[in-house]
Amino acid sequence: MWFPSLPLPGVVRTVRMRLALTTSIWLFLISGLILLGVYVALAATIDARQLDPVTVKRFMRKSDGSLVYKPGESFQAADLASVEQAVNQSTLETLRNYSLIALAVISLISILVGWLVAGRMLRPIGEMTATAQRLRASDLSERIHASGPHDELRVLADTLDDMLDRIDIAFRAERALVADVSHELRNPVAVIQANVEAVLADDRATPAERSDAIAIVSRQTARMSRLLDDLLATARRRSGSFADEPVPVGRFVADLAAEHALLADDRGKHIETRAADGPVVFADPESLSRAVSNLLGNALRLAPDDSTITLGGGSVDGWAWIAVADQGPGIADADQQRIFERFRRADNGDTVEGRRGSGLGLTIARQIVESHEGRLEVHSRLGVGSTFVIWLPDRAAAARPDRSGRPPEGNPMQF
Repeated sequence: MWFPSLPLPGVVRTVRMRLALTTSIWLFLISGLILLGVYVALAATIDARQLDPVTVKRFMRKSDGSLVYKPGESFQAADLASVEQAVNQSTLETLRNYSLIALAVISLISILVGWLVAGRMLRPIGEMTATAQRLRASDLSERIHASGPHDELRVLADTLDDMLDRIDIAFRAERALVADVSHELRNPVAVIQANVEAVLADDRATPAERSDAIAIVSRQTARMSRLLDDLLATARRRSGSFADEPVPVGRFVADLAAEHALLADDRGKHIETRAADGPVVFADPESLSRAVSNLLGNALRLAPDDSTITLGGGSVDGWAWIAVADQGPGIADADQQRIFERFRRADNGDTVEGRRGSGLGLTIARQIVESHEGRLEVHSRLGVGSTFVIWLPDRAAAARPDRSGRPPEGNPMQF
């Protein structure tokens, strides 16, 4: 029930009072219609009207048996039918009066009952409001924890609890990301500031010292640039600004290998391709290229000189795969899942000055792959090398009944 711009007390404008009044009004109307129907039905089936009395003069019988009118004396008389009609009329009037009283009592009781029932129905909403008022940006741990029957309000409360869980996780992740990024940027900024103040700003510094300082500053700025590029890639992917399209795996692998060929030659390494032409994945080419480029960048940074990096692609059991294999130091079993965490690095030589990554490459690669309904896996042995495999649904055929629910186990480069 809506009260448009009326100067009513605040309690009347509450949802609880509106529910109570709405319930009462509907109950009043329904009860009134029922009583009115009973009244009309009775009035139509019985003969009722006001009593129509007849004035009868009073006579007196004399001793001789004659009747003599007694002046000034008379009485009211009526026949039996008229009396019956008068009784019916009185009954209808009594029914009408008691019906009006009953409607008034029903209205009062219905408002009271509606107020109590509405309060019980709206209790979860009150708990939601109280929980929302207790929430703070620094503390999102409050939950509604609604109890009672599993009705629409309970579903709403549970949905809000789930939403708060997701928001809490997202806020924690964002705070952790800000803290990690701040920590990662603090060191290169400090290095740059120290070299600028100690060497570049010193007129007495030798050309050799200046050259070394410039090289150090260049490496640190390149490191910060890689970190910012990875952060931008993460933000763009989360924004949903990409459009997926069919991507042939064979051509995609060949193009990436050509793009990184010169970089590999500069570092004394060679990229070898091994890809089939049939598989097709449905993905955003730019973000998928970013994921594979991150894997290639790690391989180029960690693989020894004069080694071969293999970039392959194919399809197994309805799943397309893109893999990057290197002959680097490898990753210990205990670190193979932790390396996908933000700013987590394996103890495998990934701290060489000038070749240190941003710490976000594998995290971004996994996020991109999982956003495409795929999976990123690592197969590695210490001292032998590592193979990172991206599994994505193969869209080369309209229907793939042979596709299993999960990608095949193992390293497809060794199938």
